[in-house]
Amino acid sequence: MRNVNRRDLLKSAAAALVAGAGPTWAQASEITLGKSQVITLSDGEMELPFNTALADASSPEVLSFLQQYNIDSSVRRSPLNLTLLRDGERNVLFDIGAGSNWLPGTGLLLDSMQALGVEPEEITHVVFTHAHPDHLWGLMDDFDEPLLPNAEYLISATEWDYWTNPKTVDEMPEDRMSFAVGAKRNLLSIEDSITRFKDGEEILSGVEAVATHGHTPGHTAFELRDGSESIMVIGDALTHEQISFAKPGWQTGSDQDRALAATTRKKLLDRLQHQQTRMIAYHLPGGGMGSVERDGNAFRFVPSAS
Repeated sequence: MRNVNRRDLLKSAAAALVAGAGPTWAQASEITLGKSQVITLSDGEMELPFNTALADASSPEVLSFLQQYNIDSSVRRSPLNLTLLRDGERNVLFDIGAGSNWLPGTGLLLDSMQALGVEPEEITHVVFTHAHPDHLWGLMDDFDEPLLPNAEYLISATEWDYWTNPKTVDEMPEDRMSFAVGAKRNLLSIEDSITRFKDGEEILSGVEAVATHGHTPGHTAFELRDGSESIMVIGDALTHEQISFAKPGWQTGSDQDRALAATTRKKLLDRLQHQQTRMIAYHLPGGGMGSVERDGNAFRFVPSAS
């Protein structure tokens, strides 16, 4: 009976939040992909230093850009958009959120699932874009048991090897050592139930891994396809609704390899625009759903109609 009681407690806590006793989350956004549903679920919102969006905000060119777009350079508020693919047989979740031990305002995945009528036991797969805290640390619930008890897990072999390497923590800057410690702890907790894939593989039927390295060594996007229709889940390859599109070459403080991440952004934007592929980004507004349009020598984000 322990499992039932644990779930009942978690559901009661979620119900209290829905009733207004705690944080709120964005309403789910949904589009169709062939015979499947693609839905974004909110894990809340986090507040970070602005240099996570832009490494250097001091030059006259940057200051002029920020003023032009009325961008607040004192802080960066980012939504956390998880993607759920439902095809009648599978419920595939892309990333698992931050959990309750990361930052205030995050860890609301179960609440969003309850609002949608999805039970934790119904999730069949969890696919990770990368192993940063806001994408991975929600793996375990408050009872230190898997949040989604029936899920199989998948992650890039490059990403797994990097974060589980004992040397990684020693190579991280001091303010990010906790990233390495937490990633290793969480990943090793599911070592027996996680599949490591290579770039370009069809990791599940209709789901192809697309290398988007730079933000982390093995950061991966995923192209979801049903017939002639497709949508790409891009994780943190594009993180700001103006800067990432208008100035993809500008470096961000959240990218581990800033130069590679900038190259990745440019290639990804070209691909999305050229192929007219819809996208879902983890930190963009409106559930992160939208498309890319060319804007002169740059690009712009076009949110999906609600």
